[in-house]
Amino acid sequence: MNIVLLGATGSIGESTLKVIRKHRDRLKLVGIAANQNVEKLAQIAYEFGVPHVGIFDESAYATAKAGTAFPITTKLHCGLSGLEELASLPEADTTLVAVVGTHGLLPALRAIEAGKTLAVASKEILVLAGKFIMQAAHKSGSLILPVDSEHNAIFQCLNPNPTSAASPKTSPPPATQLVDKLILTASGGSFRDLPVEQLKNVTLEQALQHPNWDMGPKVTIDAATMANKGLEMIEARWLFGMRAEQVQAVIHPQSIVHSMVQYVDGSVIAQLCPPDMTFAIQHCLLYPERSEGIVPPLDFGQAMQLDFHAPDLQRYPCLAHARRAMEACGVATGVFNAANEVAVEAFVSGKLKFVEIPTIIEKTLESIDNVEPSSLDEVLHYDQLARQNAATFVNKT
Repeated sequence: MNIVLLGATGSIGESTLKVIRKHRDRLKLVGIAANQNVEKLAQIAYEFGVPHVGIFDESAYATAKAGTAFPITTKLHCGLSGLEELASLPEADTTLVAVVGTHGLLPALRAIEAGKTLAVASKEILVLAGKFIMQAAHKSGSLILPVDSEHNAIFQCLNPNPTSAASPKTSPPPATQLVDKLILTASGGSFRDLPVEQLKNVTLEQALQHPNWDMGPKVTIDAATMANKGLEMIEARWLFGMRAEQVQAVIHPQSIVHSMVQYVDGSVIAQLCPPDMTFAIQHCLLYPERSEGIVPPLDFGQAMQLDFHAPDLQRYPCLAHARRAMEACGVATGVFNAANEVAVEAFVSGKLKFVEIPTIIEKTLESIDNVEPSSLDEVLHYDQLARQNAATFVNKT
């Protein structure tokens, strides 16, 4: 199986490399990309003999092009067009998109149009343009496999025993008409036990200390606000063809149950494993086969506690904003995502307090009339408009 990995130097990328190291006899890395970490990309290229490397940042690309960091046989690709070239490499079987933000959207579409299996870790892709992504996949026959642990868990619960045929695309679709609801679990983030009145004083350093997961800064902050879970709810709706009211989130502090599917008869099927992304990534890269994992599995001979409770929307107003956007659909979900990105960036740079992130999102959603987009260009237009409006609200704060 030939793999292209977009976002090779991030946390998902690092976990993906662990999986590929474990299964070198079955997985081959043919393309990698990152924003500007040339040194790390070069290390990966040498270790795995990667023939194609993409560098999004143009200045970093120019430096790499002028230097000798990469093997002489490496072909370098630049910018967004370079990511699109990598995503649709003729020799690739699966393209894993783990690019933070919206830059993974067009590469994901190119992979789908080329008939690749798309392993999607970038929530923004489906949140921004779920309708167009799913339409393109239906047209090309491309298989979309969710890398997020929550969506991967749902995928496994819906389709637990796929055939191990030569082409996994021959596997029958899950009977989603028998599903009552999807229940996504959430850790609750860095401040799940902090009194709500103290949230106004939290620092960036505190927000980056996730209790269970090792993730990048953006995702960790999103977990603290639960904007991350809001994005995942929207993504789940598109991935699995659900109505908004069929997608729910619950707090599960242990992060062992990754999600659950409740069927119309009241039965619930859950997927459990330790909080480590290699489980979901390996499931996608080896699908429909299974093999020995990297991290030891759960030991049910040891005492274990599993707790669940509904999220407090006073603590997590971003989740309420996400649900309203999901119910409205149209461009509202993309507006939510764009406003959140701007607000998180402002918090990281010290321009905004942690508790002001949901305020920026709410103001941005209210500033734009929701419409049903008829094209990807229209989606991207509203994405930019939302970013401009959110930046204006940040500056006025």
